[in-house]
Amino acid sequence: MDLSIVIPLLDEEESLNELVAEIEKVMYENNFSYEIILIDDGSTDGSWKIIEQIGYKHNRIKGIKFQRNYGKSAALNEGFKVAAGDIIITMDADLQDNPSEIPELRMMVLQDGFDIVSGWKKKRLDNTLSKNIPSKLFNAATRKVSGIYLHDFNCGLKAYKKKVVKSIEVYGEMHRYIPLLAKWAGFKKFGEKVVEHRRRKYGVTKFGWDRFINGFLDLVSIVFVGKFRKRPMHFFGLWGTLAFVFGLSVFIYLVISKFFFDKTGMTQRPLFFFAILAMIIGSQLFLAGFLGELISRNSPDRNSYLVEETIGVHLSPAPLEGNLE
Repeated sequence: MDLSIVIPLLDEEESLNELVAEIEKVMYENNFSYEIILIDDGSTDGSWKIIEQIGYKHNRIKGIKFQRNYGKSAALNEGFKVAAGDIIITMDADLQDNPSEIPELRMMVLQDGFDIVSGWKKKRLDNTLSKNIPSKLFNAATRKVSGIYLHDFNCGLKAYKKKVVKSIEVYGEMHRYIPLLAKWAGFKKFGEKVVEHRRRKYGVTKFGWDRFINGFLDLVSIVFVGKFRKRPMHFFGLWGTLAFVFGLSVFIYLVISKFFFDKTGMTQRPLFFFAILAMIIGSQLFLAGFLGELISRNSPDRNSYLVEETIGVHLSPAPLEGNLE
């Protein structure tokens, strides 16, 4: 199968028929073998009924219905699990992504060898104050922290090699950071294509200001866990040791000062309490690192690694490295 098109959606009953018709038109024009996977993320309107009706008419339509709203990341993760195409395309269901971009995205993966090609909505038609400016700040911070130089991490229109989506697990609100998850899994070639951003035709946006706040918190989480997941002592132990040594050094200085230079009582000097606090914090950080190390060493996937290929040996499938929970 050439393409799997994975589309998460929430309350988009008005746009589904038009969206599927546009996608199928592009597929037929390019003679692609394909499947469309629609994931209903707990819609309260008639979205699932529309999906059922479309599915009865077209055997290439697949549907997944969540019992409640779990979020875009959960929907993408379930779609990735069942996707069978050589190239996986993700897009939003609100008709703001243009399906005519799909053939070029696919060719960039196949011909240029990119692991991921991300859409870049260079000319956005959203509100400048509430969306465009926060989005630019968010993307700038993400580029700086992740080291992946994409202009639009939030763009839903992306193309992936199949092995990329099978090597990662998307959870929480990590759909914004799929390129970073892929980077932690060992994929290195990231491409970008300027894509059309169309005005929303039906309904209203499902995202508000909170997505940017949550996005920054998720970025800190994924960078920290991705870097220190299997060696927590390297982080907690380092800073715990530094804090403890600092506190101990100040304490020793105060003791020497009391007996040889300044007869003022140690407890009457504010520096004494800073020293005690530093030693307590250092001990707690060191203990946190030690406990994290014990948990990591007893984890069932502590020695699970992604193997790209083998010669003459057969390895049983390992748990996903991308699972950072």
